[in-house]
Amino acid sequence: MTLSYDDIAAALQPLGLIARGGFRPGSGDGVPALPDGRAAAAIVLVGNAGPEMWPVFAASAERHDGQPHPLDRWSARVIGHAAAGLGAAAVFPFSRPALPFLTWARKADAVSPSPLGMMIHPTYGLWHAYRGALVFAEPVDLPVPDARPAPCLACADKPCLTACPVEAFARGAEGAVDYAVGRCRDHVVSDAGSDCRDAGCRARRACPVGRAFTSDPDQAAFHMRAFVRW
Repeated sequence: MTLSYDDIAAALQPLGLIARGGFRPGSGDGVPALPDGRAAAAIVLVGNAGPEMWPVFAASAERHDGQPHPLDRWSARVIGHAAAGLGAAAVFPFSRPALPFLTWARKADAVSPSPLGMMIHPTYGLWHAYRGALVFAEPVDLPVPDARPAPCLACADKPCLTACPVEAFARGAEGAVDYAVGRCRDHVVSDAGSDCRDAGCRARRACPVGRAFTSDPDQAAFHMRAFVRW
């Protein structure tokens, strides 16, 4: 019997994770074979949007054990366990060699690059992430792809590009946006950067899309601390 996409979503729900679309891989998609050598027949991306994941991770051993990369390690554990229960293999954005997760995301879901460089979603805005993917050797009953247009196309003001207090996002040649990573990091660790450091990137928060899915302060601060250590 073909596995239901709803069954996959139900297996992820207690983890605060969501299925982020999927597709049937072709030879040029870079989807790895399963560990037993079988070719991938379907891949379903796994991620989060909104507040549901954070309390689950915040209560985990990985969050509190003092070891590096707690969110990656938690993701590997819980998505790996879910994959085993679904007869799938789990792969991750932090896998090595690196896998083309952003390319997969654009095939699986209605995401597109925002002016800040991050992928934006018509519902979730900039408040979403990909934590892993499930690779299946058998077909999966996948939903019709979400074909909504990029919300940035209809955004004339683009407040994300003017909200940064140190102008880390600036239009370069031919309208391209250059991200001054060092300037951003220096601001975040400074006394003046407490707003971005504690509440999350001000430019990201300026986006009008998906504000119902914004991070809570603990989640925002966790990611900003990870950014300045990067």
